[in-house]
Amino acid sequence: MNDVVDLRLLSEVFITLFVIMDPPGTVPIFLGLTSTMTRQQRNRAARQAILVAFGVIVSFAVFGQQLLAYMHISLPALQASGGLLLLLVAMELLTGKMEEPEPSGNGNVNVALVPLGTPLLAGPGAIVATMVFVQATDGSTADWVAIGLGVLAVHLCLYLAMRFANVIHRVLGDSGVILVTRIAGLLLAAIAVQLVADAVRAFVLQG
Repeated sequence: MNDVVDLRLLSEVFITLFVIMDPPGTVPIFLGLTSTMTRQQRNRAARQAILVAFGVIVSFAVFGQQLLAYMHISLPALQASGGLLLLLVAMELLTGKMEEPEPSGNGNVNVALVPLGTPLLAGPGAIVATMVFVQATDGSTADWVAIGLGVLAVHLCLYLAMRFANVIHRVLGDSGVILVTRIAGLLLAAIAVQLVADAVRAFVLQG
């Protein structure tokens, strides 16, 4: 099985992106952004947001390495900056100070594209994390399959969370969503510290 897909890498990609993109945490934001929409419009918005987020993540996964090479940015530098960025996101999750956009009543504004698809779903944290995973692989087919399946699985979770947002919010309640968000922030902080530690170790070894 490991010849086809690296299960360890798959689990790392899925868990990291799941924590960063936080499907349960998107429920109240999605409901707020689509509060003036009908059920059919809300379902369409969920599909569009996922397609936009998936396209952005995949684009950076495929072309991110060429961009880094062109700008002469090393993997440890990317890991350190990514870790610091994720730590900031984690602090926002833990303190509950993440900015929530206001619902739009303007029918000419497609909130599924901006701000829902990007930057709320495919934000800097998810982009940097995906690029770090791609940079750290040896380019084997098993690694690419693992990253692809991990990204796809997280986006499937995001779609299901938004597709059944009303049900999830009713089951978890406001307190449940807040609890899940705080746990996600704690896990994300640990991931961020590990990224910075790995980057420092790499810099020391290079020196």
